[in-house]
Amino acid sequence: MYRFIRRIKKRIRSRRSAFVDPEEIFLDAKNLPEFDTQQFEGQFERPIARRSLSALALVLVVVMIFFSGRLWKLQIAQGDMYKQRSENNSLDREPIFAPRGTIEDRNGTLLAWNVINEEIPWGQRAYISTPGFSHVVGYIGYPARDKSGNYYNKEISGKDGIERMYNTELGGVNGSEIVEKDIAGKKQGGTIVNQPVAGENIVLTIDARLQETMHRILARTTSESGYRSASAVMMDVTNGEVIVMTSVPEYNLNIMSSGDDVAKIREYLTSKSTPLLNRAISGLFTPGSIVKPYIALSALKEGVVTENTTICSCGSITIPNPYNPDMPAIFRDFRPDNGIVNVRRALALSSNIYFMQVTGGYQNQPGIGITKLEAVFKQFGLTEKTGIDLLGERSGIVPSPAWKAERFKGEVWRVGDTYNTSIGQYGVQVTPIEMARAVGALANEGTLVTPRLRKTENVGEVKKVEGFSAREYRAVQEGMRMAVTEQKGTGAALRLLPFAVAAKTGTAQVGVGAMSINAWLNAYFPYENPKYALVVVMDTGPQKSIGASQRVGREFLEWVSVYAPEYTK
Repeated sequence: MYRFIRRIKKRIRSRRSAFVDPEEIFLDAKNLPEFDTQQFEGQFERPIARRSLSALALVLVVVMIFFSGRLWKLQIAQGDMYKQRSENNSLDREPIFAPRGTIEDRNGTLLAWNVINEEIPWGQRAYISTPGFSHVVGYIGYPARDKSGNYYNKEISGKDGIERMYNTELGGVNGSEIVEKDIAGKKQGGTIVNQPVAGENIVLTIDARLQETMHRILARTTSESGYRSASAVMMDVTNGEVIVMTSVPEYNLNIMSSGDDVAKIREYLTSKSTPLLNRAISGLFTPGSIVKPYIALSALKEGVVTENTTICSCGSITIPNPYNPDMPAIFRDFRPDNGIVNVRRALALSSNIYFMQVTGGYQNQPGIGITKLEAVFKQFGLTEKTGIDLLGERSGIVPSPAWKAERFKGEVWRVGDTYNTSIGQYGVQVTPIEMARAVGALANEGTLVTPRLRKTENVGEVKKVEGFSAREYRAVQEGMRMAVTEQKGTGAALRLLPFAVAAKTGTAQVGVGAMSINAWLNAYFPYENPKYALVVVMDTGPQKSIGASQRVGREFLEWVSVYAPEYTK
């Protein structure tokens, strides 16, 4: 039977018969359970009709004719035009510059803002014209193009001060545009790909009124008194907000930003007066007697003196010279007639003899020694960066036996080195911002705040100086107040101010032959409820101008009492 069926199938195929294969007939007879009837499985398939195939072929022919015509037009009829256009034009991705955020002081006074300039796609940065703000605000560098008009620098970048520190926040995010240009660089059209995101506005803790006033007083006093440079800082001792930070000399913000005055910029870069240096955070100065309050605290804590211990500050002390007995070392006092002093009066009169003895010891008077002196300086942050939100800060230096051995080929430490360090000489160097922070810790009894220039709700890191009692702090505070109220006090120039101030002055001998001086004023106010620290340093001037820092402090605080009395309460 099987062979019979095969012969029939063969005969049917040879005759090209239209009969259906018997197996297909059997298959189509019913749908088996395994087939999916929804997909027509197990169903008989019929061939596509000839009419449908003809229609499809016609459509394909029409499409081919259309595209052949377009191709002929592009390649032959208009080929030369499109060839020239493709050779002359190019596509570029160009930045859409984000509007840079403004910088303003704590009262809303604009210090840096943008001026619309149709010829410059990124606009023009403008700065406050009043002197005194350069090192705080800083300046920017603009985008740049090559001779072909292509950008090789697509960013507006901060170069100094707040502009540099908060460049990311101020700068926002540039957008971009796909631009078609002809061979001459002329824009033919463009499509925006990404919209720019504007930069943030930055509010500073600086008070522009006080900043301008301090800089004016500093600049005039520096010129009249013969000092090389000067700097001043005023800081809130409760939260670290910097109210004033300025230096003399400084640079012109608009000149540095525009870059047009090449001669002036070259002068800034090469001048011996270093106007680009922010002396408040990067200038290291010999401090002189402004370090004495910290030594007083340590001496009281270590018990080498009590509040009532007295020492004769009577001109000088003499130390035998083991190498040449005929030439003893003589250490002289600041003034020869201080008389008998305790810790408060020693601070008020700035007795060198007192602090030399309580640090290095003398005869029957023990001293804390150089190790504990170094330790107390470190406790009050005089050897570390404060963490202020500016780049370029430097840390102070306190000499020690290891420091001397490293720098002077293994020389041993001597008691005379301790004496000189105790009065802020020898190798001691500090920055004004370090001193402002340390003065604040005296005023608030041991809290080291982090100075900051951006006004925010968050207070930065706070460190607690451990180991000193409220009574010890009080003795030092009273000594600093007596420096103002005592007739012979070194801060007596501040006595007639309409609010109470505590102060410590310092005079450091510097330069060749120690013929020049640094003059310091460290103060805090109001005395009864300390709120602000004020530090002024006049750098490298004649000895006859010893009172310059006090004159600056007095004139500034007098102005504050009249025009900004909210700071005196």
